[in-house]
Amino acid sequence: MLAAVEADGTILTAGAGHSLAAVAETFYRAGGLACVRPIYHPELLPMHGAISSTAAERRSGLASEVLREAGLAPHDVLFVFSTSGVNYYPVELALEAANAGCPVVAVTSVAASAQAPRRAGSTLAEVATVVLDNLVPPGDSTYPEQAPVTAAISTLATTFLWNLLMVRLVDKATETGVQLPLWRSANVEGGDAANADLLRHYQTRIPQLG
Repeated sequence: MLAAVEADGTILTAGAGHSLAAVAETFYRAGGLACVRPIYHPELLPMHGAISSTAAERRSGLASEVLREAGLAPHDVLFVFSTSGVNYYPVELALEAANAGCPVVAVTSVAASAQAPRRAGSTLAEVATVVLDNLVPPGDSTYPEQAPVTAAISTLATTFLWNLLMVRLVDKATETGVQLPLWRSANVEGGDAANADLLRHYQTRIPQLG
């Protein structure tokens, strides 16, 4: 991540279904990186159709379409959020990015992947450059402990991991003297002015900032 920032690259973040909550956490958030570009397709969002979003994640070829639209440039990094990590969309995102020479960070559950159907032939963890295990149990639910049926934990665990990364990134940037492009809250005095330069710099390559 630090290398991408230093080289003026872009950190792309992707997911499907409820993993899109993690993508939202990475984008245009107070204290977050301005060089983050979320990549997704409307069909992957449950609010646009719950059943169709599951079907879209399991369809081969959608990842290629989404990546082609986003584009991968030198010094970019791709984060793929997928707790199960077995459907075509996350696996093919990682494979295509890796084949293009782009490092891929998988935020996934190794335990959940081990028990889920291998729909794409391999798992996100198997094809990523770096794996961050969110330790979410198979099935996601955590309560009651002996026979869990509710209290899904994947969104909390994944966003917690992302924010731990941000903390470590700030520490490493401070150690090496790198200035991170961090958003300020628009609801504090001076926030809009502080963000203006970041918007001018990144808006042409991150259309979602428009």
